Amino acid sequence: MKVMKFGGTSVGSPESLQLVKNIVENEKDPVIVVVSALNGVTDRLLLAADFARNNNSGYKPLLDEIIARHEEIIEKMIPSPVDKQEAIQKTQQLFEDLRNILRGVFLIGDLSQKTSDKIVSYGERLSSFIVGKIIEGAQLYDATQFIKTNKQFSSHIPDLARSNELIRKTFSEMPPPHVAVVPGFISSSCEDNDITNLGRGGSDYTAALIAAALDATVLEIWTDVNGFMTADPKIINSAYVIDELSFTEAIELSNFGAKVIYPPTIFPVYHKNIPIYVRNTFHPEEKGTLIRNIKPTRNGKIIKGISSINDTALITIQGLGMVGVIGVNKRIFSALADNGISVFIVSQASSENSTSIGVRSQDAALSQKVLNKEFAHEIAMGSINEIIVEYDLATIAIVGQNMKHVPGIAGKFFGALGRNGISVIALAQGAGETNISCVIARSDLKKSLNVIHDSFFLSPYQELNLFVIGIGTVGGKLLEQIRQQQSTLKEQNKLRINIVGIANGRKALFSREGIPLEGYFENLMTNGQKSSPDLIRDEILKMNIFNSVVVDCTASPHIAALYEELMARNISVVTANKIAASSDYENYRHLKETARKAGVKFLFETNVGAGLPIINTMNSLINSGDRIVKLEAVLSGTLNFIFNTLSEEIPFSKAVKMAVEAQFAEPDPRIDLSGLDVTRKLVILSREAGACVNQSDVNKKLFVPQKYFDGSLEEFWQTISGLDDSFEARRKELAKDGKKLRFVASYNNGACEVGLREVEQGHPFYDLEGSNNIIMITTERYNEYPMVIKGYGAGATVTAAGVFSDIISIANIR
Repeated sequence: MKVMKFGGTSVGSPESLQLVKNIVENEKDPVIVVVSALNGVTDRLLLAADFARNNNSGYKPLLDEIIARHEEIIEKMIPSPVDKQEAIQKTQQLFEDLRNILRGVFLIGDLSQKTSDKIVSYGERLSSFIVGKIIEGAQLYDATQFIKTNKQFSSHIPDLARSNELIRKTFSEMPPPHVAVVPGFISSSCEDNDITNLGRGGSDYTAALIAAALDATVLEIWTDVNGFMTADPKIINSAYVIDELSFTEAIELSNFGAKVIYPPTIFPVYHKNIPIYVRNTFHPEEKGTLIRNIKPTRNGKIIKGISSINDTALITIQGLGMVGVIGVNKRIFSALADNGISVFIVSQASSENSTSIGVRSQDAALSQKVLNKEFAHEIAMGSINEIIVEYDLATIAIVGQNMKHVPGIAGKFFGALGRNGISVIALAQGAGETNISCVIARSDLKKSLNVIHDSFFLSPYQELNLFVIGIGTVGGKLLEQIRQQQSTLKEQNKLRINIVGIANGRKALFSREGIPLEGYFENLMTNGQKSSPDLIRDEILKMNIFNSVVVDCTASPHIAALYEELMARNISVVTANKIAASSDYENYRHLKETARKAGVKFLFETNVGAGLPIINTMNSLINSGDRIVKLEAVLSGTLNFIFNTLSEEIPFSKAVKMAVEAQFAEPDPRIDLSGLDVTRKLVILSREAGACVNQSDVNKKLFVPQKYFDGSLEEFWQTISGLDDSFEARRKELAKDGKKLRFVASYNNGACEVGLREVEQGHPFYDLEGSNNIIMITTERYNEYPMVIKGYGAGATVTAAGVFSDIISIANIR
């Protein structure tokens, strides 16, 4: 025999009831069908009862609403006039009884637990009667005749021995009906047969008790989801259905907030080794989740799922007088148990100096009161402090029985949280190694679940969430490169890059779900808010999203000033902006240290050679034990382009203009001609080589007189041709001697210099073409033959590619 339970959403509308009818009538063998109340009806009944108790006549329209829902289902789902009339008469009688009870509560202004239990029972009594009429050949049974309970605090606990006996007796008739319909949730007391219930979610429990008593072949829980998910799909977009769970894993996930099965459901069938299938009424073709007796295996998934409780309060009992005192924990848990308070996480210091317990927020005030009373003498004596309660917390649990004896799981769990700036307030792990739990701030819950899901490869993809600031030449090219490469990275490298923020100097747009890159500029300018550095910072921090990376494609000092706060909050920074890395040495050092402490990346490869791997190469040399003693480089693609372009036909002023038009130079080319750009690059390289250098320490031998930098840009363009003759004369002279001009940056054992240098044929710099860059790195190992890196050193496309490469390196994919 099979037991099938259908939840509130499954029986909540004519359309869903038609699906239930189809599923049940397709069963060839006898089945017992347990049904919940129509979805939402139990809540409406409780609300109506509360209104009535408070002399609020609003209970009447609530009751009318409930009646209308049931009448609609009868009208649409029972075609036979005879059956329809019988259903109307029966439900009208039930509703009249319910109306009288609510009227009585309204008149006397009192609502006892007994009356409340009777009121909410009408939900299942009505739904089961209607389902019994809808399913062909069904026979209705009254659960209050065979599910018996005893009172324990404010709850009703099944009397298993008595209930099992009555269930077997009730369903012993032969042959059994093809379909037996039973209302879930409701029961009756052993003492006086008053109507009771098994608590919210109790219909699952009803089905499990019947399945266990009758040794059913399987228990099917039909609901509105495809089964147990690896995490809450409302939070984790990439969560997916778990094919199979052990009984232990299922109960761990259920206890920690996975609202697929009412936790007590598992216990009765576990002892009879009856498998549970969780199926979706609305997608019966889906396989669902199978829960059965599975032994741990080394080959299976280590972590099956993540669950959470988002309304945690943490109670801490602390005091030096607790150390070595026997019985303190017994008193804690006895006091709480005597008041019906459930504890779901316990964390104790090995010194016995403190014990922290997690309870539902609604139980926190009572817990504090109870424990203050229990330890009143010790608190008065000062051996135990006042009981502390922390609110606005959440509890996360990772579950998987294959964790047992696998080293490093806890380290990976807490490491992933730590790297994303999530503080763990309390933690617990049982010796069974099936569950590792921790308490965190509720505001970090969404981020934490994403981090853990991503870290344990429960997600099919690793994710990076990017905030791109600056969408001009470099930023625009970067977004286009990401758009072109997104699907390839997703398919081949299992890396999903989400653009969750885009900003320029005018507008800023943020979306946790991601911003499509098709038409992003129009979207930004239409839907974005007014942009400012403060707004950008606040929105990034408010989003608090996992694996986040800020990408700075601006030249703004105000954006660079945000780096420290962002990295301190565990957000990596990738920047094409040279300002931060070339700023005062103490600021540079502090930024590097902040990134190191936070466990995030501060990457600025493109600050020096656009897409050339210069900084990465230098770091690899140093990290392997080598020492850089000398650097010589042509680091300005702009200046190299200008000096390569000079000819008898193209004077200096025209070469400068051509560099701007080709986007090799800044719109104001004086930035390049002043040597400031090269100075910044040399400072960055020298620092990465290990030197303590500021821009003021660089010896600058410039080739354009100061007067050309003092006026406006317009004045510069009007007067720059005044240098044409002198540069042409020098060019001719050098051409006779077989030499060329190169603007060279050099670092030699701590000394830094930039300036125009004449290079001879045969020198590595001589044949440097176009806007290319070149660097010669002399180290203790590469001494006689320096290492040479050469290639494109300017242009939006290669710079954007360098930024993209830094982003990819954060994901650590190859």
